This record gives sequence, C-alpha cells and structure tokens, in this order.
Amino acid sequence: MGTAANRSSAITDYYQRGQYIPGLKINGMDVLAVKAAVAFGREWTTSGKGPLVFEYVTYRYGGHSMSDPGTTYRTREEIQRMRSTQDPIAGLKQKLLDWTVTTEEELKAIDKEARAHVDEEVAAAEKMPVPDATPQILFEDTYVKGSEIPYLRGRTVEENYYFDTSRPVEVPKSPAQTGKANFAA
Repeated sequence: MGTAANRSSAITDYYQRGQYIPGLKINGMDVLAVKAAVAFGREWTTSGKGPLVFEYVTYRYGGHSMSDPGTTYRTREEIQRMRSTQDPIAGLKQKLLDWTVTTEEELKAIDKEARAHVDEEVAAAEKMPVPDATPQILFEDTYVKGSEIPYLRGRTVEENYYFDTSRPVEVPKSPAQTGKANFAA
C-alpha cells in the first residue's frame, strides 16, 4: 500500500524531520496528552520561540481505502485489542470515572445530547441547497470570518484568492444554532 518510512526517509522519527526546528512526539490516542501538547505548542510559538513540529502517533482502525480492508497486514484481534485498550474517547471516559469527575449516568446524558446535536446538524445540512460549483466556494470556511490572512496563493497570480480582511472576527454558528437553515428542499 505504500513505501516503508525507512526506505524513503533518512529520519524516520517524523517529529525530528524539521532538522533545526524542535519537535515533539505525542500520543494522539490520549486526549489529555494532545491537549497538553497543544497548550505547550501555543505557548511556545506565541512567546516568539519559533515553530514546532508535532508528530501525533495514532492507530488507524480501518484500512486505507475500500480496496484495503486493513486486515492483510494485521489481525482482526490486534485491531479489536487497540480499539478496546487505546480508544481516545473510551480512555478519557474511563479517566473521568476513575477520578470521580463525573458519573456513568452523566456521561450517558452527555452522549445522548451530543448525538441529538449531531442529528440536528446533519438534518439542517441535508436540507440546505448544494452550493454552486465555483472556485469561490473553495475558500469559504477556511478561516474564522475576520481572521483571514490577506490572500491564499494559487498556482498562478490569477488564481490568488484575496480575503476581505476589513471585517471584524465573527465566531461562526451552525445553521441549526442560528435557525437560518434552509429547510425548503
């Protein structure tokens, strides 16, 4: 399915590939490790120390594509073991329970509320008209409105896209939150 890292790269620890840019290897399957790394990275970069390279180590439960079920180079038992012992959501849930931050009932209520919210957002999105197939649509929702960079460089000067940077920052709300979803279909 691909080329082994040791055959394609002199440095196989991806977090070290920035050469003179410092890097961190982060357990991407641990929600709290990711949160701590992001907080550290934000503090590091905003204090003027320069960029950081982050390598998030994660586990892919499925294959690469429809033609790759992901079971030719690993067993179903390995996948199930990783899912049962290393799943980020289940791991965080267990930590919250172990630390008595919350109860099982409260977590079930949060999960039910989250699923209802997702269902509401999906219903709103499905009722929206399909956007026009124009190059303009490619650049929408790339940045929070008002926080855009001056422009995105295209392949040629004619393809550069210039944002309107005169607007104040607007924290976006979903169509379901604003009640402006187009439910006419």
